[in-house]
Amino acid sequence: MEEIAVRTGDFQSWAREKVFMSKTFAQYMKSLFTPFNLITGLILLFGLSLIVLRYIQGLTVVMHPSNTYPWGLFIGFGLLCVVPLAAPGFVMASAVYLFGLREYRPLLRPAVLIGLLGYISAVVFLLIDLGRPWRLPYPMLVSYGTASILFFVSWSVASHVFLYLIEFFPAILGWLGETRFRRWISKLTVGAAMLVVMLSTLHQSGLGALFLLMPGKVHPLWYSPYLPVFFFISSIFAGLSMVILVSTLSAKLLRDRADVSFLANLDNLTLGLGKAASVVLFTYFAMKVVGIAHGSHWNFLSTPYGLWFLFEMVLFVLLPCFLFASGFRNRNVALIRFSSVITIVGLILNRLNVSIITFNWTLHHREYPKWTEYVIAVTIITIGVLVYRWIVNRMAVLREYGGEEH
Repeated sequence: MEEIAVRTGDFQSWAREKVFMSKTFAQYMKSLFTPFNLITGLILLFGLSLIVLRYIQGLTVVMHPSNTYPWGLFIGFGLLCVVPLAAPGFVMASAVYLFGLREYRPLLRPAVLIGLLGYISAVVFLLIDLGRPWRLPYPMLVSYGTASILFFVSWSVASHVFLYLIEFFPAILGWLGETRFRRWISKLTVGAAMLVVMLSTLHQSGLGALFLLMPGKVHPLWYSPYLPVFFFISSIFAGLSMVILVSTLSAKLLRDRADVSFLANLDNLTLGLGKAASVVLFTYFAMKVVGIAHGSHWNFLSTPYGLWFLFEMVLFVLLPCFLFASGFRNRNVALIRFSSVITIVGLILNRLNVSIITFNWTLHHREYPKWTEYVIAVTIITIGVLVYRWIVNRMAVLREYGGEEH
């Protein structure tokens, strides 16, 4: 009995320090009553109720799919937007391990966490759209087609979640106070990171390859044989922009969870990321021009869809490209951070243009996502933000544990 009491006391001590952030349970619960948590609580209550209703009464309760417009926000945003926005992991892994830019290592772990939560969110969106989550392994292991792009993408996304877990596992073990396995797992992170880079190169472009099957449905200004290349390049500047935005917000809102090194170097690292984003955006713009020339689609630029295309390219590609370059040249970190927001919005607009807005562009009848789709999308993103905050508050994401190898 005495031994059990000691173990119970040890667990309570551990929970108080590691889970409740050195507070008693009552103090911790009281600290949760903030305006932010109350708002997010209402969002979760409403959104999760809609998700439960979807599984009880079917997909048509929360959206109105049809053979003409089969994809709503769950695919158009939840998969096609969230996956490139989850690219920080492979972008920063490439910088640190492939190109040897070790000075960017402080941004690697938050980037990996963004990637992990992003891919899990994409899977959740996909399961809400498809239903029957208990059959998730079926198309991957039982009835599959190796020539299917979706078969490849599904395996790639599943592998990403596993590899990101390996990369992030040292932080989890450090939080648990385990040092022996943490050092052993740390040796696997480099190999996992390299696999992440290779798989990301393939499946980011694979999402674009899905639309190669629809040359008559996607508007010619957005359709191109180079779509896989466009999707891959855009995922790079999306990943860079997400690292800039999330690291900035983390430094401001979770400042007490970051170490001095992270805060002191963040501005210089942000300038470097802005320079890289400018180069990638210019490359993307040049490739889009090549795509139009290859298809001889110049005549479409004078149409209403052409004006919408120019709006996307000028405001969300060229403008942030020059803003990033100007910010780097003048060492204006605030301008680079502002540009990252524009770039992220532009990425989302591009994916929605391809999958929803310009899809079946020749038809007169248009269908738009139901309001419940927006609520569910906001709910899943809110959960991702809350999980990110919970983890950063407790684990070494913006800081290093004592003695941790660099």
